[in-house]
Amino acid sequence: MAIKNVVLVHGAFADGSGWEAVANILKNHGYKVSVPQPPETSYADDQRCTKAAIDAMDGPVVLVGHSYGGSIITEAGNHPKVAALVYIAAFALDDGESCASIEQALPQASKAFTPDSNNNWWIDEAHFAADFAADIPPEKAAFMAISQVPISTDSFTHKVANPAWKNKPTWYMVATEDRSINPDQERMMAKRAKAKTVEVNSSHVAYLSHPQETAKLIEEAATSTLSRLAHSAD
Repeated sequence: MAIKNVVLVHGAFADGSGWEAVANILKNHGYKVSVPQPPETSYADDQRCTKAAIDAMDGPVVLVGHSYGGSIITEAGNHPKVAALVYIAAFALDDGESCASIEQALPQASKAFTPDSNNNWWIDEAHFAADFAADIPPEKAAFMAISQVPISTDSFTHKVANPAWKNKPTWYMVATEDRSINPDQERMMAKRAKAKTVEVNSSHVAYLSHPQETAKLIEEAATSTLSRLAHSAD
């Protein structure tokens, strides 16, 4: 019954390598960590990739998503192995919502998201650091800008169904200086998910600039949910 498995799902414009610091903290604390690489080519592709990582775990899982990764875990979290959800400045979408629709409802500060002719979305490199990763070393933000993973229009506009947060314990980290998702939108999503919520003074990439706080929240989800499972078994 021990929850020692954590799956870390990246969001748009980034890849799984950004989770390295968080993964190392968790591994040093005895957790088994998996970092899938959803390709962001379609929502269905991203679901398959994430569910494969969950399938490979040997017991209950804490499923974590950053940004668009929140949209992924909202449905993938219905997997029977998933015991808890953790959103890091992420889209905790409700039935019928997409990342696109919820950002239209309460727009983000950034205006640097642009589509190309292949139905992919990018962040203008000149604005990447300021609008996405303002509180990490400039050279790291600059490399993220040139190595960014574009998100497909399908992934960005896919409407979620059957949100797992309605049935599973949920935690949420709000990034108060986020320019990619409106912080008030993050607070709203956390509140309606009845998530245990913390706030950090961070840009959108809170998991990169605040790895200790991120790992702490994930471990809280693991230990609290374990206690809940043990109580239910009594």
